[in-house]
Amino acid sequence: MSDWIYGRNAVLEWLSARLPARELWVAGGENRVLQEIEQAAAKNRLAVRRVDRRRMRQQIGHDHHQGVILLADSEALYVEPHNLLRIASERGEPPFLALLDGVQDPHNLGAILRSADGAGLHGLIVPKDQSAGLSPAVFKASAGAAAHVAVARVTNLARTMDELKKEGVWLVGSEGDGERLYTQMDWRGAVGIVLGGEGKGLRRLVREKCDFIVSIPLCGKVNSLNVSVAAALLFFEARRQKNLQE
Repeated sequence: MSDWIYGRNAVLEWLSARLPARELWVAGGENRVLQEIEQAAAKNRLAVRRVDRRRMRQQIGHDHHQGVILLADSEALYVEPHNLLRIASERGEPPFLALLDGVQDPHNLGAILRSADGAGLHGLIVPKDQSAGLSPAVFKASAGAAAHVAVARVTNLARTMDELKKEGVWLVGSEGDGERLYTQMDWRGAVGIVLGGEGKGLRRLVREKCDFIVSIPLCGKVNSLNVSVAAALLFFEARRQKNLQE
């Protein structure tokens, strides 16, 4: 599957990561970032096509491209779930993963990818159905982090959870009625953080597969957080504890 990635930073991150691409379109004058993009394209042996902004708008349907779009192979970003464990092993670390149960908003997925990159996760696992995938909107919202965080896409999330448990990964779900606070959880070992979709939270079977359910305390009138905000809190608490262990 090919998608148009747009925006200077997103395109530069894609090319810098040496990910597969088919076409690069550039419009507008010269500037430092565009020069870096063209240099990265040359390293990837990717030709640059000069077009005007009107043609670029016709291709992607809007003007939020900053004068550069890239036809990229988004399928190239997906890996098999067992490869996430291999990434952890190669780093000499216990697996540190996130499993998303039906996160459908591309901006939320992009923000989660950005936090996952910052917190040093080894990868994300998302369902193939009823879930956001690695679309151009997700890539842009991630500020390029989607090029650096491994993502596995699976047919059956519950079955994948069983497979992870066999590999010694503890699965920790996040819900408002969790039996312990997220700061009271021991995150130092092999762990998969399980987050539910917008509005619905964790599905019953997915919740039942979790070894623990943690909650994030709230003091205001609203009884839940945006999933990307919850993800960031959990990821960085886990990273804080892991850093203390080193």
